[in-house]
Amino acid sequence: MSKLLPGENLVIKAHPHWVTIVKRVVVPVVLVLVVLVADLTLLGPDYGFYVPKLRTFLTLGIVALALLWLIVVWIRWRSIIYSLTDQRITIQTGVVSRQERIIPIDRVQDCMTKQSILGRMLGYGRVEVDAAGSQGAEILDHLPKPGDFRDQVFVLSEKRRGVAAAGMPAGAVTANPSGV
Repeated sequence: MSKLLPGENLVIKAHPHWVTIVKRVVVPVVLVLVVLVADLTLLGPDYGFYVPKLRTFLTLGIVALALLWLIVVWIRWRSIIYSLTDQRITIQTGVVSRQERIIPIDRVQDCMTKQSILGRMLGYGRVEVDAAGSQGAEILDHLPKPGDFRDQVFVLSEKRRGVAAAGMPAGAVTANPSGV
């Protein structure tokens, strides 16, 4: 995470849910299983496809590719960081080139969660943060405990607005957050 500002407190720091790793590892696992089955059946000495040492090279090559794939998936997963402080929401992505999106907490207008049935069972979902002045909602996908994140955003947003309203002069008119 980027450095905290003076007086800023970290509330939540999270990576996407582990289910994102599982989704991306299915292909290499299936490939390894297919090669192992072929290795034990079709490429044996009893069949017409037998070439000495082919089984060993094929199996080691596929296992090496699967391990490389797993390492890449792991690094990509670790490179996505969602942070919530009492002053801002930070979304950091990227391995080689780094992108960082910052949403000031007092600019948050709406925060919505979406969870599939599997997401509710495993505890992950999507959080969409709508901020004043932004083109669209910022999406935090596969976030662990999205309801807790959303609730914390609302609490911190209201706290920051309360501090801003308390610091206003006595004659100042405050806007009603409900829009009525």
